[in-house]
Amino acid sequence: MAIVELENVRKVYTLGKTEVHALKGVSFQIAPGEFASIIGPSGSGKSTILNLIGCIDQPTSGVVRINGTATSGMSDRQLTALRHQTLGFIFQSFNLIPVLNVYENIEFPLLLGKTPVPKSEVRDWITYLVEQVGLGDHIIHRPNELSGGQRQRVAIARALVTRPAIVLADEPTANLDSKTGQSILELMKKMNEELNTTFIFSTHDSTIVGITDHVIRLLDGMVVEERYQGKSSETEGAMS
Repeated sequence: MAIVELENVRKVYTLGKTEVHALKGVSFQIAPGEFASIIGPSGSGKSTILNLIGCIDQPTSGVVRINGTATSGMSDRQLTALRHQTLGFIFQSFNLIPVLNVYENIEFPLLLGKTPVPKSEVRDWITYLVEQVGLGDHIIHRPNELSGGQRQRVAIARALVTRPAIVLADEPTANLDSKTGQSILELMKKMNEELNTTFIFSTHDSTIVGITDHVIRLLDGMVVEERYQGKSSETEGAMS
């Protein structure tokens, strides 16, 4: 079963008297454990799709399913629980909390959870993640004491701390130089393989596209190409 499925999804935004058709009948599936990228020019609908999968927004029509369940049928409380338990988020601007150190930033999502976790288990898991992202010597540093690449490593660990099935990454290398961006991608691929976490990227970065095993290309709110492991299949309007 697909972990993420969009079925004939349309999204219309109203700006004053103008309707903006951000998505025009988008359909695709992403399997558990995939390293997938959603690509296309600005305005093609990439961020809209991430917002729908992330339960931050709802489709105008069509269905978004996470683990087989349609998000449009969920209450606000259920959507909040789904975001916390199933989804992790990585942003291009890092979105770390300035007054918290590395350990505390990573721990923060766990403090929002309703299920108590033993402190020793939390400490062991966060320490493991800190080591995995290469920040063992920076665990008490605050964000302003870290480089951009180090901040993004903290953001990756924070996204993984709740053990989500899916991590959504919005242009995660956009604010990094090419060398740092490459190391961040290698780190995410490692975590994908070791934890079987599904990663879904919204990106312009050809380097990300090159290492993902499922590429979904958008243009003007429609899927125009899907490619698996180098095999492409043009859909050319079939989703419209």
